[in-house]
Amino acid sequence: MLIYKILFHIAAAIKKVWLKLIYGNAVVFGKGVTWRSHFHLAIEPKAKVEIGEHCFFNHDCSISAMQQVTIGANTLFGENVRIYDHNHRFRQVKNIADQGYTMGAVSIGKNCWICSNVIILKGTVIEDGCVIGANCVVSGHIPANTLVKMEPAYTMSPIERTS
Repeated sequence: MLIYKILFHIAAAIKKVWLKLIYGNAVVFGKGVTWRSHFHLAIEPKAKVEIGEHCFFNHDCSISAMQQVTIGANTLFGENVRIYDHNHRFRQVKNIADQGYTMGAVSIGKNCWICSNVIILKGTVIEDGCVIGANCVVSGHIPANTLVKMEPAYTMSPIERTS
């Protein structure tokens, strides 16, 4: 087990260097950021992605930025998380690809846990200490220390903390 963890950290370090070569100052990785296999990052010109210290991305996560995505320190991502700061315009039925995009910066706070199969849409603000449950599609403002889950339907509630 330990050897796999070491190999994932080495692979992530190599990929960080590669991504910095491709995107330059458009991407900022805090100290200790790492991921497992198949982490994807797409940053359009003039966009920026900032990932705080000690964030972890599990298998198959991706970030796609046309404007800005900011992630606070110590935030964890489950498998298959997708983050988009843009969406296609679709006023007309045909030629959707030619209608351009709408954009809205995405901000994810510190000490959050974004569970598996979550999709975070443009303009979303997730404040510090939130847990976003598996399979949620998130849009809008999520207050600090909130649990968002899909049982039996979308619900938001404060996280009960115990000392």
